Amino acid sequence: MTSRSIVFVHAHPDDEAIGTGATMARYAAEGAQVTLVTCTLGEEGEIHVPELSGLLAAEADQLGGYRIAELAAACQALGVSDHRFLGGAGRYRDSGMMGTEPNNHPRAFWGADLDEAAKHLVKVFEETRPQVLVTYDPNGFYGHPDHIQAHRVAMRACELAGDAAPQKVYWTAVPKSVMAAGLAEFAGSSDNPFAGVESVDDLPFGTPDEEIAARIEATAYGEQKLASLRAHATQIPPTSWLFTLAGGFGEEMMGVEYYTLAEGTKGPGVGPYGWESDLFAGVTLSG
Repeated sequence: MTSRSIVFVHAHPDDEAIGTGATMARYAAEGAQVTLVTCTLGEEGEIHVPELSGLLAAEADQLGGYRIAELAAACQALGVSDHRFLGGAGRYRDSGMMGTEPNNHPRAFWGADLDEAAKHLVKVFEETRPQVLVTYDPNGFYGHPDHIQAHRVAMRACELAGDAAPQKVYWTAVPKSVMAAGLAEFAGSSDNPFAGVESVDDLPFGTPDEEIAARIEATAYGEQKLASLRAHATQIPPTSWLFTLAGGFGEEMMGVEYYTLAEGTKGPGVGPYGWESDLFAGVTLSG
């Protein structure tokens, strides 16, 4: 019988750890074929390691190459051995934040030809034959141009892939109930990562609970997710809000991840909204 295969499409190194690290670690440990496709090298990122500040895009412009090694270490922490850059390392460049000059770079992912980029991903589908694809929603979760473009490329690849297209497509999400619990947990705290936020509706993300399709329980892999976050040291300092959340919110932050279902048939679930506990629920594994 064909083994389970899942592809994750992310914009920059570290996105995989932040949004889907526990899910990736769980499925890798369970023996599924886990493939990570990263669309850029993250050249426009900040640097939180002072001695490496010369690598910045405005200086030596060598951060992207350095982040290749960080991503390799993060994937090792997650137990993921199949990682590719879309079109090869350096084919597409980090576009920076919306409305900034890096958007106009000749290799900026934001300006990539959609069909050309999607065809690179189709090749990955043809090789790995995924039943499941995970990427971002149309707003790229929080509006970053590369996240939005990753969404567009992934969805276009599904249209072009024919019988190699995945049966189910999920978008990363965080239930509003989880966000509200986070606000309550840190209210009044001196290290509140939500300082100044009065309501979950003030945040650029957060999905109504009834729109969530899957809750992936992977608390056994929370330490692996933490290790993958630490591997991205240039981007995620020890003082990061991610570690603050992990310390105050524990396993729910590190080991449970949520998704909406964009394409495919929802499998059996539990609870008031019938959340799936397995992204492969209901898929057909051909022999």
